[in-house]
Amino acid sequence: MTTAAQAALRRVLAVFDLLIDAVDEDSLVPALLPLLLRALPGDSIAWTARPGPAGPLTLPAGLVDRDRLAAFARGAGQDPLVRHTSAGPGTPVRRSDLQSRREFKALAVYGEVYRPLGAEHQLAMSFPAGRPTGKDRRVCVCVNRASGDFPDADVETAAMLRGRLGHALGRLARPARALPPSAPAVLGALTRREAAVLGLLADGLSNDQIAHRLAISPRTVDKHLEHAYPKLHVKGRVEAANAWLAASGAG
Repeated sequence: MTTAAQAALRRVLAVFDLLIDAVDEDSLVPALLPLLLRALPGDSIAWTARPGPAGPLTLPAGLVDRDRLAAFARGAGQDPLVRHTSAGPGTPVRRSDLQSRREFKALAVYGEVYRPLGAEHQLAMSFPAGRPTGKDRRVCVCVNRASGDFPDADVETAAMLRGRLGHALGRLARPARALPPSAPAVLGALTRREAAVLGLLADGLSNDQIAHRLAISPRTVDKHLEHAYPKLHVKGRVEAANAWLAASGAG
């Protein structure tokens, strides 16, 4: 393996490590965008969840203002790359795979949005991201470059990342075990993932088994337990499991 290939692999593995250890989407995405922009080198990146917030999360931050967002909404229906990621298969694709430079520059959205952003070349993909609000959700990731189209290697890297991204977002969107209305307030101090880990711990699962069930790493299970112990006023696994059983009414 060449030095360049080794560096590219390290960038991909950094994304994988972050996804494995992620405990919630709100903290994941801001940390994820710079790693994605290293794995898929570009000048900027946009992360758009639908349904979701009105505008995308971008790096650099604030890349798309209200006027450009409105212009994008007006012209998105004529954009084949948007159609591919919003209603199509969402597999990683370059804009150049879908239309010529002349066709791209003829789009109204090119002059109003893409050209001012320096998005002369784009690589985009989308993936299902769970049902956090009861509706199927899709996330689109688009990387932009001012010069130099994306090589085949970047498309292949995006394909590797796509499945992991969808799996991680789906995992984080799954609800944790619900607490009964009578549960003491102390349990309300637990995060959703801490509660999920404690529930499985109380069921007798080992850290490795909990990690497998929740699709996280054993190291992350340890972190959740370390954060949960002081909230439950306990010092170890057995006490934590007993406290959970007593407080949740499952004991």
